[in-house]
Amino acid sequence: MNTAITVPRSLLNKVPEVTLSFWIIKIMSTTVGETGADFLAVNAGWGQTATRSVMAALLTSALFVQLRTRRYTPWIYWLTVVLVSIVGTQITDLLTDAWGVSLYLSTAAFATALAVIFGVWHRLEHTLSITDIVTRRREAFYWVAILCTFALGTAAGDLATEALGLGFAWGAVAFGALIALTYGAWRLGGPAVLTFWLAYILTRPFGAALGDLLTQARAYGGLGMGALWTSALFLSVIVMLVAVAQIGMNSRQATPETN
Repeated sequence: MNTAITVPRSLLNKVPEVTLSFWIIKIMSTTVGETGADFLAVNAGWGQTATRSVMAALLTSALFVQLRTRRYTPWIYWLTVVLVSIVGTQITDLLTDAWGVSLYLSTAAFATALAVIFGVWHRLEHTLSITDIVTRRREAFYWVAILCTFALGTAAGDLATEALGLGFAWGAVAFGALIALTYGAWRLGGPAVLTFWLAYILTRPFGAALGDLLTQARAYGGLGMGALWTSALFLSVIVMLVAVAQIGMNSRQATPETN
């Protein structure tokens, strides 16, 4: 008689269920990526080089822990997302500010790189769905794609708000409208995988525009809240929502299943 306990496949998926809470945390993590990097590099006096080095090291450590886990663990997953957001922002800022790469070029380059990632991922795994991230290879593709979406979103957001002159408020409105249209397409029966990834990409420039709107001085079109207070506020909400998810996950795992 085989007494081995089979773990349900859904429990092994390494990505959370896509709910309203998922999108709230995602948008806030993108804002923290924008404001947090600015605060550490400028307000805290770390400088760009030190900030990039520290954040890259922290992201590497978080990814190592995330890849070592056997199932979705809320605090590990979302810590990794926040760090990816910060590093993705810094990659684009490095290209634009330090190396002088045009936002048009970097946006096109990141869009091409993401298309290649998706192409190879689909060719090898025959799916881009995040509901079935159950192997190391799929998870590796997932995190590489996520990093690229943050870099692409940062470049596209800066292109719209700065180079094209939309400004922070209208930039947030424009990207928010695109997210709403994507949601509407999904509700009308559009492809779930395609609409998810479009929304995921769009939340990055939306969060960045929102972050700039809140933090930048009124003279530059912002509300003047500052990077410290904005980052602290959004991080508090993220921590609260992730704590609720973690407590719920621990409770479900501690409850024995009955037939």
